Amino acid sequence: MSVPPFPGTLLVNFGDIACVDGFACKAETNVTEADFFFAGLAKPEVINNTLGSLVTIANVEKIPGLNTLGVSFSRIDYKAGVLNPPHTRPRAIEILFVLDGQLDVGFITTANKLISKSIKKGEIFVFSKGLLHYQKNSGDKPASVLCALNNQLPGTFSVVAALLPKNHSTTSI
Repeated sequence: MSVPPFPGTLLVNFGDIACVDGFACKAETNVTEADFFFAGLAKPEVINNTLGSLVTIANVEKIPGLNTLGVSFSRIDYKAGVLNPPHTRPRAIEILFVLDGQLDVGFITTANKLISKSIKKGEIFVFSKGLLHYQKNSGDKPASVLCALNNQLPGTFSVVAALLPKNHSTTSI
């Protein structure tokens, strides 16, 4: 299937039938500026979960104009000292940019080698697709990052959530 010269003709319309890249396409006559806009990453969200971090994703489900473009974006806000537990992005490379704070980040290579670094405001770190990785706010203040991802639906596989579901008692381990 070839992609038309104006990718906007492939915008997601969750009510249509014809699909491209897993999502229904929207008629060009129905396209609006709202199909290309998302304000959800502009400021930190209130973190009220037990993890102490919050991921806000801007993917094709939030921005229909991303359909077929192969990109998405996210913001992660961390309370002080919090670990974003080991996880993978099964369908995307992740480029992390530190907005505020400092983090210890790392991943495990396919040769079982740990690659890690401390990064701070204005710095970037890259996680390859499918590799187990983590981020930890190593500071005593909140931290925030932006992440660029090379897939419209990058997916996340959380090792902790898979091994220790909410209803599982850790005393049996």
